[in-house]
Amino acid sequence: MDQVTAIYVQADLGRRRRQRLPSLDRWSGLIFQCTDDELSELTGTAKHQGIAVRVAVAGPMGERDAYSWLESRDNPLVLVLDGVQDPRNFGACLRTADAAGVDLVVTGRSRNVGVTPVVSKVAAGAAELQPLATVANLARFLAGLQEQSFQVVGLAGEAETSVYGAALSVPLAIVVGAEGEGLRRLTRERCSLLVSVPLLGTVESLNLSVAAGVCLFEARRQIGQLAGPAALR
Repeated sequence: MDQVTAIYVQADLGRRRRQRLPSLDRWSGLIFQCTDDELSELTGTAKHQGIAVRVAVAGPMGERDAYSWLESRDNPLVLVLDGVQDPRNFGACLRTADAAGVDLVVTGRSRNVGVTPVVSKVAAGAAELQPLATVANLARFLAGLQEQSFQVVGLAGEAETSVYGAALSVPLAIVVGAEGEGLRRLTRERCSLLVSVPLLGTVESLNLSVAAGVCLFEARRQIGQLAGPAALR
């Protein structure tokens, strides 16, 4: 379980902004006052909201634990990220994955950005809640998923099959490639199906976190697990 180890509050936050903060009484011994500049350095961004929380979190699962975790889930849905380098994209993917009820997000050990303060901020809490695994070899991991009867679907802009025309079923792994480069060759070869998101405007591609969200929620729609409206924040 994640544990709060320190809470940093901007000293000159202002009465109105301070009143909007939730009660911090239970962590009174862990609260530290800091300047705006110190908070920017701690969070890695100048666009903080006057407060930051440091938590001790468990690291991502390894390959063996990831397989065991998925075996314990009913009809699991997995998001695999093949080389996402932008922390904002990674954070957005984690937030989207949590919203879509993804059982596990999987990244490569050497080609994906880790969980940084920027990732945590963009993820809006999902970085600490969404199950995450880091594996040494994505292609090998996908082969292992196929041995567990997973349908492995890769997202590729040039694919002739629309995600809306594909028959998606669980257990399912949706694989999204890196910014600009897309899926690597070995990763692509491990996909049993490639799909695209049809675009009706003039832009040639979607942001990868948006494309991942489209595919994840289409998968949920097809397997009948969308249960009504939710607030957008």
